[in-house]
Amino acid sequence: MLNTKRNLLSVALASALALQASGAYAQSTADDGQKKADAVDLDTVTVTVTGIRRGIESAISVKRDATSIVEAVSAEDIGKLPDVSIAESIARLPGLAAQRVAGRAQVISVRGLSPDFATTLLNGREMVSTGDNRSVEFDQYPSELISGVTVYKTPDAGLVGQGLSGTLDMQTVRPLSYGDRVIAVSGRYQKNSLGEAAGVDPYGNRFNVSFVDKFADDTVGLAIGYSHSDMPKQENQVGLYEPWQALGGNDWRPGVPAGTFYSDGIKALRRTGNAKRDGVMATVQFRPNNAWTSTLDAFYTKAKEYDTANQLEIHLGGYNGGYDPLYLTDVVTRDGSFVSGVAHNVYPLVRGMYNYREDSIKAFGWNNEFTFGEVRLVADVSWSKAVRDETNLENNLQLLPAPQLDSVRLDFAGGNFPRFTPGLDYSDYGKLFLTNTIYGSGYGKTPHVDDELKGFKLAVNVPAPEGFSWFSDIDVGLNYADRSKDKTQAEGNINLGAQGITSIAADLQYAPVDLGFAGAGHIPAWNVPAAVARYMVFKPTTTESYLIPKQWTVDEEIATLFLRANISTQIGSIPVRGNIGIQGQRVDQSSHSNYWDGSQPVGNRVIPISEGSKYFKFLPSMNLAFELPAENTVRFALARQAARPRVDEMRASMEFGVDTNTGRPGASGGNPRLDPWLANAVDLSWEKYFGNKAYVAAAVFYKDLKTYIYTEKRDGYDFTQQVDAWLEANAISLPPGVVVDKTGTYTAPFNGSGGSLRGVELTASLPLDLFADALRGFGVVASASFNDSSITIPPDPGAVSSVGSAPIMLPGLSKRVYNFTAYYENDGFEVRLNQRKRSDFIGEIGNFNGNRTLRYVKGENVLDAQLGYSFGSDTMLSGLSLYLQASNLTNSRYETYAGSKDRPLETVEWGRSYQIGVNYKF
Repeated sequence: MLNTKRNLLSVALASALALQASGAYAQSTADDGQKKADAVDLDTVTVTVTGIRRGIESAISVKRDATSIVEAVSAEDIGKLPDVSIAESIARLPGLAAQRVAGRAQVISVRGLSPDFATTLLNGREMVSTGDNRSVEFDQYPSELISGVTVYKTPDAGLVGQGLSGTLDMQTVRPLSYGDRVIAVSGRYQKNSLGEAAGVDPYGNRFNVSFVDKFADDTVGLAIGYSHSDMPKQENQVGLYEPWQALGGNDWRPGVPAGTFYSDGIKALRRTGNAKRDGVMATVQFRPNNAWTSTLDAFYTKAKEYDTANQLEIHLGGYNGGYDPLYLTDVVTRDGSFVSGVAHNVYPLVRGMYNYREDSIKAFGWNNEFTFGEVRLVADVSWSKAVRDETNLENNLQLLPAPQLDSVRLDFAGGNFPRFTPGLDYSDYGKLFLTNTIYGSGYGKTPHVDDELKGFKLAVNVPAPEGFSWFSDIDVGLNYADRSKDKTQAEGNINLGAQGITSIAADLQYAPVDLGFAGAGHIPAWNVPAAVARYMVFKPTTTESYLIPKQWTVDEEIATLFLRANISTQIGSIPVRGNIGIQGQRVDQSSHSNYWDGSQPVGNRVIPISEGSKYFKFLPSMNLAFELPAENTVRFALARQAARPRVDEMRASMEFGVDTNTGRPGASGGNPRLDPWLANAVDLSWEKYFGNKAYVAAAVFYKDLKTYIYTEKRDGYDFTQQVDAWLEANAISLPPGVVVDKTGTYTAPFNGSGGSLRGVELTASLPLDLFADALRGFGVVASASFNDSSITIPPDPGAVSSVGSAPIMLPGLSKRVYNFTAYYENDGFEVRLNQRKRSDFIGEIGNFNGNRTLRYVKGENVLDAQLGYSFGSDTMLSGLSLYLQASNLTNSRYETYAGSKDRPLETVEWGRSYQIGVNYKF
């Protein structure tokens, strides 16, 4: 490991040294302890490699020295790329892909599996999530506060909290591994290409500062980092209602041929807003002697974001508020899908939507490492908590007097945004009134999520017994985690106030927004929460019968025993290292929610539900690395892997009803008795290194998923308790002769059979001066991943879905993922281009109801660029760096569709982002 000069943007928080010397909490071996000692001894080594190459070589060093198959990114890669969060940097690693939300990479898929299958750690400790599930939203983590990330594609028995597709471990700095004091500051100024609208300008900024030093004869180390970002949110979007459905019988629309796939509505919106995030990282290390090292970590982020979406929306279905019926002319179809036409007798509305979200994440960990001769003891305690609060408001306006029926030209031909051109003018706010439309006058929600995780770990490392010559040492340990996640979601109509129907006053108006990208012209934009406060009444509640199941708690207690034998031997002349071991995982899971029983007296109709289960799983694993001549390494891994079910699928909530025509009861909800996803996995990789400067690699993997979790409709569920209560309140409404059954269908997540997942990953990281001195300074980092699976997913039978009725491929699975980086670095001058590309996949999207829905997502191609210059140490401006960055240069859109690309759903653009920045290191 080499200690290098850190760049300013990474806040002096990283190197491969930090990755290895941090003794990642999950990898507590005597081997790691020796690496720590070696790393400290090397702190005074003078290193000449700088800039981009430094970060690349640090990451190569981590990959080469690991016993598992891993990918790594160092702070140099993070700090010098135009990355607002850690997610963009992780998404550039081989076999990984990001899904964008609000223009930012937010969740990560590993090896073609959805984010549900991966686990995220911070300094080796599992992290909470601000979402409804357990998958981490990476845009909450400022890149400047992370020293590096290691992605474990194969687990080992000592890696606690491992995922099934992979385990992502983010690390912060270990200050005692630094040779000198570092004080660094940086700032960036950003502009979004979509420009100003609705009272929000397109400009943003970032500021970062850090301090790293050692005291008391190098026995105490301190690292503090602060990151602030204030970024605009800009979005153009056209969306069509889901599902697209084949018309026939009573479903046909006049003028549209029966059997044509057709969407019942379209909307165009301009979204503007702001996202602010403040993050703090602090680490204190105390090492009074070689026998004891104590490390205290603290991490905190708080994010606030709001946006207003101003939208023109048209219902194209059979319901039009009781006015003249809709009909279409000039209809054009293609391959059985509606393409264009003119819709008559529609009554568009102008909608304002406001979203405010506040997230906070707190994490603390205290690690103590004791050495008694050849025995090493590690004790670690941790706590983390995430809190999310949201306010979602909408209000609806229409032209009056009613109805102002319009004829709208539609064109979904593709190649750009779907377009619709109304015949009437919707730009004059004085002619638009808050009124009771077919969607009501408004609706609102105030979701709240708490996620808390407490844990401790005890582990001991001892030398291998005599006679076990293959093993260098053995780790034995216990990890305990206690997690509780709560969600509440108050909702309600936003009704007109005492003044009744009204327009929105001039003092609440913003500048009009231009929906010309969708052919819809200008519409007003206004202060939605102020309009609600002045003209409307919003009293959200959780007590309505349909809202009772939306409140739930899930608790988990997981105790993990592990035994790992670390291998260091030779087979003939070939050195072999690695590990073999087993985890025993005991899980006690439960959920608490409520059931609405309308037969009970008022005040007693909310009935508690509590369910859960306990199970024990064995997870064996083996990792072997064969060190062949000429710096070739062959790795082989076998493992039984597990992934915990989604938290929101484990809720005890239930919505119950009876079909009075047939007497059949039915319900939908969650399943607190879910078992985890399980897979048997085998991995094989070949890696050719050229020192720490370059490598090429090829890897293949195969996962046999023994179980999978599907949302299914199952018969034979016992509803005796619910039926008895229902009959007490509703028997009089039953038709004569109808008898209510005690068993019926329950739509919920259930464990089912699995299938196979397989893939190939090809990677090369090459400075081009390996081939010719004339190419000194030039280099490329490239990877290609090819994935496939035999698993097919039946659509959720209880949800409106855009994926149709046929089985679909695995959510999150892109069959092809490519990453390519080209760079040039010389005498302080740096240029870098990066392209991330993935093929179509099925994404998991949160719909208006706050529920997860599946949608086909068109493949993305995102191009970023960076230009920078760092002044040399022999100049008056030593320590100063300047740079220019651009993100999403090709303005790559986010597009979803309903089964076929000629049936669009969402088409979203977030524009290009340009940044200019300055760094200075003292």
